[in-house]
Amino acid sequence: MMAMFSMASMTDVIFLLLIFFMITSTFVFPTALEVNLPQSSVQTALKPGTRVYIDKDSRLFASFGDEQPQPIEAESLLAFLQLAQQSEPDGFIAIYADEEVPYGKIVEVLDLGARNNLKMVLATKPAKTPVATAPVMTLEGDVAPSN
Repeated sequence: MMAMFSMASMTDVIFLLLIFFMITSTFVFPTALEVNLPQSSVQTALKPGTRVYIDKDSRLFASFGDEQPQPIEAESLLAFLQLAQQSEPDGFIAIYADEEVPYGKIVEVLDLGARNNLKMVLATKPAKTPVATAPVMTLEGDVAPSN
């Protein structure tokens, strides 16, 4: 009788489990919203608690805190934003709009916030290459470089 233990069957079981988990992990779809943000050369470190998403089909989604974005109608957006502002008075509301969304739709949401004294910011992704900026006219009429 031999005093050795064969590990061949143990490795077979491990590999079968590995294959099982690799295959089943492809069935899990992320619930994240796909929004292709426009690029910007300047970024901020703000971490907004409330987010409004506008996808490329101009559908609205909203979330507060770490919640998943939920579809919301345009008529109920103001009530949601006011409730979010009451729970976090010093917080900002970020708008994540796809770059294919018409400019007018973004302005509608920003105007809704401005008319109700809500602090709103427009989210962008970092630019890959530096964007050439045009000179900016100051109040005195001198040309100042824009940063």
